[in-house]
Amino acid sequence: MSSSSPPTTFVSASNPPTPLEVVKLKTALVVIDLQKGIAQFPTEPYDSKTVVANAARLADAFRKNNMTVFLVHVVMGDADRLKPVSDASFQMRGPPQNDWAEFMPEIGPRESDIIITKKQWGAFYGTELELQMRRRGLDTIVLCGISTIYGVESTARFAYEYGFQLIFAEDAMGAQTAEAHNNSVNYVFKRMGRVRSTQEILDVLGK
Repeated sequence: MSSSSPPTTFVSASNPPTPLEVVKLKTALVVIDLQKGIAQFPTEPYDSKTVVANAARLADAFRKNNMTVFLVHVVMGDADRLKPVSDASFQMRGPPQNDWAEFMPEIGPRESDIIITKKQWGAFYGTELELQMRRRGLDTIVLCGISTIYGVESTARFAYEYGFQLIFAEDAMGAQTAEAHNNSVNYVFKRMGRVRSTQEILDVLGK
């Protein structure tokens, strides 16, 4: 009688939180798509006003600590837009306004900030973000913005595969639904890095 091995299963481990330590010279803030054409729409579980306010608190703290702030926005015309054959697509809610790509005023930009312009969800593909990180000796990213499940998650996946350390400011991001946001946070981000609140990150920075 032959015996067969039981199927391999993967168990989700619930580890105690890793202590949050930030090496200021090696850590950058990357803010995703907090621009007028995107941040005007509702988000959950944190409304877009809260997301912008928390991201602005982080950006101000980074600047006060002489740390690098990357502000990322998406700018694209019809020729730049990806056209996948898909079962669902994004629908523009009316024609884009002239200030659609401008950052929310609470965010900046400030003189020391580095602006990254992208033409897809993630902030790495087709941009100079990785180059600017490497040249400055930066190996850790504090990540926030809208939307959790699109721009933030896509950027996080690239950063993870490029070998960057990740810290997620969980209450400085939002998605179309709380369920979607929580799925990214609990099933993706916690396996890539450390998920913390804005205040927890500010406490470590000393601001």
